[in-house]
Order: sequence, then C-alpha cells, then structure tokens
Amino acid sequence: MSTAPRLTALDALHRSLGATMTDFAGWDMPLRYASERDEHNAVRTRAGLFDLSHMGEITVTGPEAAAFLSYALVGNIATVGNGRARYTMIVQEDGGIVDDLIVYRLGETEYMVVANAGNAQIVLDALTGRVGGFDAEVRDDRDAYALLAVQGPESPAIMKAVTDADLDGLKYYAGLPGTVAGVPALIARTGYTGEDGFELFVAPEHAEQLWRALTEAGAPHGLIPCGLSCRDTLRLEAGMPLYGHELTTALTPFDAGLGRVVKFEKEGDFVGREALRAAAERAESAPPRKLVGLIAEGRRVPRAGFPVVADGKVIGEVTSGAPSPTLGKPIAMAYVDAAFAAPGTEGVGVDIRGTHEPYEVVALPFYKRQK
Repeated sequence: MSTAPRLTALDALHRSLGATMTDFAGWDMPLRYASERDEHNAVRTRAGLFDLSHMGEITVTGPEAAAFLSYALVGNIATVGNGRARYTMIVQEDGGIVDDLIVYRLGETEYMVVANAGNAQIVLDALTGRVGGFDAEVRDDRDAYALLAVQGPESPAIMKAVTDADLDGLKYYAGLPGTVAGVPALIARTGYTGEDGFELFVAPEHAEQLWRALTEAGAPHGLIPCGLSCRDTLRLEAGMPLYGHELTTALTPFDAGLGRVVKFEKEGDFVGREALRAAAERAESAPPRKLVGLIAEGRRVPRAGFPVVADGKVIGEVTSGAPSPTLGKPIAMAYVDAAFAAPGTEGVGVDIRGTHEPYEVVALPFYKRQK
C-alpha cells in the first residue's frame, strides 16, 4: 500500500504560485514554477528562492558528540570550529557511500547532520546504530525544521535587507544563529548551485512568513521562486555529485574522486577505515574509472545510464545529463575508463538510443563563478 507523499510547510504557497509538483523521495516538491531555463538563469545572474524542507536534519549532542561523529563518518569532525560546517560522507564497512552530508557545529557539544531526503532515514538508522559506547545522543529533527535557500549573486544584497546578522563575516561553509525578517534562523552560507548563497533553517511555522519576506526583498533584485529541476542543472554545471547518480553504495569516496573527504590521520578508528585504505591504494595505482565531464558536439541530450563509447566499445556510463542553459549545449557527468579520462581525449561518444553521438571530455566543473 502506497503512502501519501509528505508535504512541506510551504505546500499551499507553492500551489498558489502555480508550481508543477512532483514526488521526490516521498515528498511532494515543486519541480518548476514556470520555465526551468528562466529559473536556472535567474540563479546564475540574479537570485532564486528554493524550498528544501525535504532535507533530513539529525541533531547529535553530548560530551562525546565530536568523537562519535568522527567515528561514524569519514571526516574529522573534531576539527570543525564552532559555527562552521563541513562536507563529509557516511560509508558502509566496505567503504561504499551511504550518503554525502553536511555537518554543522552549532555549539560546544551540539552538531546538526544534514542528509539527502532519500537517505535521511538510512543515515538516522546508521548513526543510531553506531552511537553505542559514546556519551552522545542522536535525535531525529526532520520535523523541527523548514529549509529555505536564497542562491545567486544578488543573494547577499537580498539577505542584508531582511537581517542585521554579520553576513560579511559569514564565510563559505559557516553558519550563525540570527533573525531573518523577524524569524529566528540558522543562517548558513552553503548551497548546491555553484553560486554564492544562503540556506536558512527555521521552524516550519515560520516558513511562509520568511518566504514572503524574502520574495518582497528580492523583487528589486530579480529573485524568483525556483524548483528542483533547475537545482539539478545548476549542480550539474557546478560538477556537484548527486546521490544515486555519482554516489552509490557500489562506490567508495575514492572511486568518486572525493577521497579528500576521508581523513585517515584523525584519532581513533572509524567505520570503513580498512576498506577505504585499500580503495585509496587502488585509486593511486590503477583507478578503474574516473568521473569526467562530457560536452556534446550536437544537440542530443544524454541521460543517466547511457553507455559512453570509444572505438566501438563501452568505456563508461553517464551518471547525470541535461541541457546546460549556461553553456548552451547538452552536458553530462560520467564514469569512464581511466585511459579515456584525460580532457581532450578524442573519439569519445555517448550511445543515445543506438547512435554514437560525439562528446568532448572535459575536467569538472563545467561552470565556476567569478569570485
């Protein structure tokens, strides 16, 4: 028996704005409001407003919270400063990626782990199963937060109109408590678009008030509401991995080219250490496949699962693909055999329904904002 999708605190507002809704990880979420391309370009050139309340917030508290998270995750959480955030991962004992995460340090002994919507319960269960023996508590706070994001070059100006928090002093991957449009919020300088921006964690009952205030403050700056569809093309252009596409339990962080998040030098053991050590050695000596960018020479769009080919043989697989509004061409991320991974490698194509379409191999990301 199928269960009804979960609704965010902004569900009625999205429908009043004419959003096209879609089921995403068990949530009814706005896919787009009007034009995906217009929403994408607004974030690249002005600003976009997103409802990301489907993300999973898990709070970890206690005297040994940092030691526990350093054991449960691949990163060294003990070195995260108060008010800072860190990108990390949780893996299985065999090193396979369970999810990629952001961990915020909220206080001396308090952390918030933010998981992807589709993996939130899995991450919660894994953390709960690993906390034994540590003086720490794992708490499911998914219902305690709504999450709004303002992304794009105009986002600092928009935020300054609704908060007196020290945004100039707020670094990338940092967060601070503050008041935004009269609403208590955790203001984080994080995002998934490749642009400057802010993510605002607030109580669900304050979400609509905040959305309306941001919409009003953003109007002179060209801010528009944005859905999940443009969020996907924005992160793809920025070369950011998506769980279930570039990251899976069949891959270790080293397979995904993200071995830098694994901190072997930290104190104590951590889940997956031995398997990840072996994966690191394999990646250094003879990596089987590497994640690359592909830019189409033609107009046909590659999709996840399409074979990457060269010399009549399959040499890899597309993990994500879409038309790129910024580049004006179809683009893709793909895992390809190491011998074909160098930028500029000739003779590489994508098998799109039986036709081998030519593609240029490029280094990721496709797009990087000017600082």
